[in-house]
Amino acid sequence: MYKVLVVERISDKGVAKLQAQQDFQVDVKLNLPREELLQIIPGYDAIVVRSVTKINEEFYGHATGLKVVGRAGNGVDNIEMEGATQRGIIVVNTPESNIISACEHTIGLLLASCRNTVRAHKMIESRKWDRDGLKGMELYGKTLGIIGLGRIGGLLATRMQAFGMKIIAYDPYIADGRFRKYNARKCETLEELLKNADVISIHTPKTEETMNMITYKEWLKCKKGVRVVNCARGGLYNEQDLARAI
Repeated sequence: MYKVLVVERISDKGVAKLQAQQDFQVDVKLNLPREELLQIIPGYDAIVVRSVTKINEEFYGHATGLKVVGRAGNGVDNIEMEGATQRGIIVVNTPESNIISACEHTIGLLLASCRNTVRAHKMIESRKWDRDGLKGMELYGKTLGIIGLGRIGGLLATRMQAFGMKIIAYDPYIADGRFRKYNARKCETLEELLKNADVISIHTPKTEETMNMITYKEWLKCKKGVRVVNCARGGLYNEQDLARAI
């Protein structure tokens, strides 16, 4: 019998699938204090987390019987992968779980930015209105630069072409055929994308290679008035450099 601990809320259907396994004992214990989690984890073979629980060296030091870490989500930012590898612990995630939601959220933020929705809302709250100052930018005919043409980036490319946008993309880790699949012009460098995009959307994982990949000197190469949407991870660009460039 394998003991599975679920410590963050996931779909009831997901829990039911785990419980349906004859050789699984599934315990759902949400919002455990860290100290209590560390006390009970030695008795479990697997743990299911989302984004809050930190799976780090401290955790591994207590999880003496752990075999699997399952993350109900796309990335594994909260899981120390090297520690898992050294101990032979398997880490699995669910990369398809929220890609449509993430894409739709990106489109919502993109539209809100280009049409100055938040600024308009604040004006209404203060009983002011500047119609000419809120015209924003029309997407039709503009160029969308997608950094990271993976699952979410590909979905975004397809949907934004329906708006009449031209798509360019930068992703050094995928084959040329994927650019053709999404009718996206391949940028050989990040600089090429930044110089040519009217709107930039970031869809990369958070790794050593992508941390702070856009700094002050890169921001200065962007078009004046460029709109940037990041629905991936914090830390992919230097926020202080962005504020300075603005």
